[in-house]
Amino acid sequence: MPGNTFGHSFRYTTWGESHGPAIGCVIDGVPPRISLNEADIQIWLDKRKPGQSRFTTQRKEPDTVKIVSGIFEGQTTGTPLGLVIDNKDVRSKDYSDIADKFRPGHADMTYWAKYGIRDYRGGGRSSARETAMRVAAGAVARKVLDHVLGGGIAIRGALVQMGPHGIDRGAWDWTAIEDNPFWCPDAKAAKAWEKYLDGIRKTGSSIGAVIEVVAEGVPPGLGDPVYDKLDADLAKAMMSINAVKSVEIGAGLEAASLSGEENADEMRMDGDKIVFQSNMAGGILGGLSTGQDVVVRFAVKPTSSILSPRQTVDRFGQETEISTKGRHDPCVGIRAVPVGEAMMAIVLADHLLRHRAQCG
Repeated sequence: MPGNTFGHSFRYTTWGESHGPAIGCVIDGVPPRISLNEADIQIWLDKRKPGQSRFTTQRKEPDTVKIVSGIFEGQTTGTPLGLVIDNKDVRSKDYSDIADKFRPGHADMTYWAKYGIRDYRGGGRSSARETAMRVAAGAVARKVLDHVLGGGIAIRGALVQMGPHGIDRGAWDWTAIEDNPFWCPDAKAAKAWEKYLDGIRKTGSSIGAVIEVVAEGVPPGLGDPVYDKLDADLAKAMMSINAVKSVEIGAGLEAASLSGEENADEMRMDGDKIVFQSNMAGGILGGLSTGQDVVVRFAVKPTSSILSPRQTVDRFGQETEISTKGRHDPCVGIRAVPVGEAMMAIVLADHLLRHRAQCG
């Protein structure tokens, strides 16, 4: 099946299904002599893995990663890195009663229309289980960024809206995201979300969310115009995450309501350094990084697997109803935060290696 590979100079391919024996990825283009071990990757996987609170799916997966190629004596060799995670908590029987039915909002119908066959066990290849390998690849991308630049880049994500409830940006505190189960930078909003999402969860329904990912310390000049602009690749990266329905860079949709004066990121000099007075562009101009923070937001739709009966059809063309049982996230946007961080790291590492190859 094409479409399983992302990137150019930093390039990875994922494989595996939600309820198969394992998932994995192959990463190519990693420079040699980078110190790397499984613990460097595991720390990021642990942020994404399911079952960490009552607000995420209760599927218990340790997501323990194994490096099976590309490492010798604790360093990358420049050859492809092979990473594998065994699936442990598989309950395929949860899906046996909907084997012939298409779940609304899922890829069931479209996979069937395209291939004439589908893995109904948790969605198979279309499951968000695949994103664990994106996080693993993102961990390697972070090591590449640190290796090439000598450190200085910080990539952090936060959940800034749950359903209709947004945060108070005046109360933004990066340290708060480690103190609540939502990756929320506003402690007061996080507390309110607990009661709100408990109500959603207990009814068997779901809700959407907005995630913001910020990369600090990005050097200027990353990106390849015209068709491989940094913002274009970031938009593709984030849109490729399961359940994402829109992406914004910088001011995003708000830019349409701004005047030219309000939207202009004015510049001044600070010694011999150019400094910007604002960052409506999200750290990218003409498809190239400006040296400011790169800011991306994306919206995640409500989890499509819900308990209330929905109208659908089956693969035989018969109209029916469906109620999706099993273990599902009431707000899949929560676990999308580390995935968004990973995709930011992957795109930046890819463009950094491409920039170095062309410009030195």
